[in-house]
Amino acid sequence: MSKTEVKESWTEQKEKLKQQFATLINNDILFEDGKKEEILEKLQIKLGKTKEELNNIIATL
Repeated sequence: MSKTEVKESWTEQKEKLKQQFATLINNDILFEDGKKEEILEKLQIKLGKTKEELNNIIATL
């Protein structure tokens, strides 16, 4: 998957995450190249989910 495809996919996924979790703001889900793990860690903390739970949520979007 190319960087463009990843960004497009993330754009769709982050909108769905924001709909599902109203507490998320744009800074919580801002995509930056090479910082995927940091984004996921922020989301884990903000949502109170484990890494596995968060991955399952994202996979079902």
